[in-house]
Amino acid sequence: MGIDMTIKPLIILPDPVLRQVSTPVETVDADIRRLADDMLETMYDAPGIGLAAIQIGVPKRLLVLDVTKEGEEKQPLVFINPKVVRSSEERSVYEEGCLSIPDYYAEVERPAAITVEYVDREGKEQAVEADGLLATCLQHEIDHLNGVLFIDYISKLKRDMVIRKFTKAAKTRGAKAI
Repeated sequence: MGIDMTIKPLIILPDPVLRQVSTPVETVDADIRRLADDMLETMYDAPGIGLAAIQIGVPKRLLVLDVTKEGEEKQPLVFINPKVVRSSEERSVYEEGCLSIPDYYAEVERPAAITVEYVDREGKEQAVEADGLLATCLQHEIDHLNGVLFIDYISKLKRDMVIRKFTKAAKTRGAKAI
């Protein structure tokens, strides 16, 4: 982690950027590592436990997360080009939130355990078997890379309400910025 880390502004619903499908990272180089560091800095500042590059406007298949509890030593994880290669039949429900949809939470059902293949910040291929919060967080962030938001798992009625609320808030923000 360098000293020159930068906190990036978060993309907030209803920004259409959040619906973009991110492209694979071709090479893991200093720029990608710097991006990962900036993302970690942004995530910790928010504060959040996961962040996909698209949430700061970079459509690359890169995500960071840290599911350690408050007071525990930080364990930042970087996943480049992650993909779920196995999902359990068993499901679990977590109340999820999202840094791009501030102060809104909803229960989402997902596979309870998954296996994810990815490339680490050194460019090495890795695989992780995850369950619990880590599995939920990985699935939530990988969804971002595919233009999917956690509100896509809730009823259309609730989703439309959330989108309307954020669209209205964005117009208010926009009007003030002029």
